[in-house]
Amino acid sequence: MNKETSDNSLTGLYRNAFLQNPDLKAFSDYEGSSYTYGEAAGLIGRIHQFFEQGNIMPGDKIALLGRNSSNWAIAFLAIVSYGAVAVPVLPDFNPVDMHHIVNHSESRFIFLADAFLDKLNLSELPGLDGAASLSGMSRVFMKTTGLADAWDHTAGTGGKSSEPLQLKPIPMEQLCVISYTSGTSGFTKGVMLSAGSLYSNLVFAREHMPLKAGDRIVSFLPMAHVFGLLFEFLFPATVGCHITFLTKAPTPPVIVKAFKEVKPRLILSVPLVIEKIYKKQILPKIETPVMQVLLKIPGVATIIRRKVREKLVETFGGDFFEIVIGGAALNSEVESFFRKLNFPFTIGYGMTECGPLISYDGAKSTRPFSAGKLVDRMQVRIDSPDPYHQVGEILVKGDNVMLGYYKNEEATRQAIDDDGWLHTGDLGVIDHDHYIYIKGRCKNMLLGPSGQNIYPEEIEIKLSNLPFVAECVVVEREAKLVGLVFADAEGMQEHKIGPERLLEIMEANLRAVNKDLPKYSQLSRIELVNSEFEKTPKRNIKRYKYL
Repeated sequence: MNKETSDNSLTGLYRNAFLQNPDLKAFSDYEGSSYTYGEAAGLIGRIHQFFEQGNIMPGDKIALLGRNSSNWAIAFLAIVSYGAVAVPVLPDFNPVDMHHIVNHSESRFIFLADAFLDKLNLSELPGLDGAASLSGMSRVFMKTTGLADAWDHTAGTGGKSSEPLQLKPIPMEQLCVISYTSGTSGFTKGVMLSAGSLYSNLVFAREHMPLKAGDRIVSFLPMAHVFGLLFEFLFPATVGCHITFLTKAPTPPVIVKAFKEVKPRLILSVPLVIEKIYKKQILPKIETPVMQVLLKIPGVATIIRRKVREKLVETFGGDFFEIVIGGAALNSEVESFFRKLNFPFTIGYGMTECGPLISYDGAKSTRPFSAGKLVDRMQVRIDSPDPYHQVGEILVKGDNVMLGYYKNEEATRQAIDDDGWLHTGDLGVIDHDHYIYIKGRCKNMLLGPSGQNIYPEEIEIKLSNLPFVAECVVVEREAKLVGLVFADAEGMQEHKIGPERLLEIMEANLRAVNKDLPKYSQLSRIELVNSEFEKTPKRNIKRYKYL
């Protein structure tokens, strides 16, 4: 097999990986079963045979519902490499959204985990011809005897494929994935990603992230979202990595335990995980009066920071070359502290509509407080008179950009202009080397009393660093800025903080945050809320709920 046939198509990348690494471990469920690349290829081949015998055609939509797992990964690869269209459904969606996505996408078939069987009412999914369990690769429902027989004779046999795995090249313009987003604006749209978008992202990763066959990866970000899908699964699978899937809810303790046991080479994370580790494990130790004094002594400070760094590296398994943080802005205080430690992390920027990558640079060369450098297959434009100094909307075009929104031409026209520029909705500036600096969201920006631009995210970063603030959102009420705060219940309990004392602390927080803000963007008050803010599956707060 030559390079032409193996590397120059999306399916070629996987054919190469399966042929070269048949005996290497490919996919494992954390504390569960494993597949080698050869075994995974066999199951993919049997699913292909089921599609053929069951009259499921290339181009048909097939839904996937379940937490990350080996069978989810195998089903996804089988769908896409057959030429069908994968429709991942985030397991955190409510049943109404799940039904809407399956129906709106016109999915003919669904693979779903047993835990979600009671969340779907098959009578409300008239377009489905069948369903199979991801938990045991058994059939759940088949509309016709022919489809049931096809499953039993192929995918349901538990044996090997009767033929070697064949993966035909897929045209770059062909639709591969419809990814339904649940954004902070509250609207759910089906992002259509082509083979070319996935291929472009994967080739960039292969060129810039040094993974090799046998390297270990932990997959805990939801694979139904493209950040986790591309960089914890699809990319490492092209080079023969061993991917361990967290099949349970990825709480920080579970994630840290898995990191220590698996020792991954590359780690992806959202800011929430990093910030929680900083706030719960690091901050309480370095904020003590003695430590504050010691950190002002140059030689001693160096030793302390080295010890903190060693502990952090151990927390993440001790064998990674970098942590890539994406999905939302990282708290600037946390970034500053990690940079003082020379901790190997970097920040990337992307969106589902770019499958997802827009900018990235490695930990050793990235620039502080940037979101990385524009990837080399994309163009960027800042919609402002001075893109290097004056904030404007970030516009991009290139190989990564989506085909459009499924069955929503109006939304597509609003997102992609006549010149092919995708309007990201994010605000930022660039430097002369095309490093991107994000300042906020267009829809979130507020106007001050004299027309000044106010970016709520910048105020929230400052407020979230203050005592007993677990989460916060800055909103405008009657032309005044208000900080909504969900208090840190765990910290209150630990320090025996009652309701009256908490109000006093919030008044002090208000004074502290305003001291660092220009007058036009100062908060008028802080209001406490009784429960966590509602979030998207990416753990971004749904702002529209609190306006």
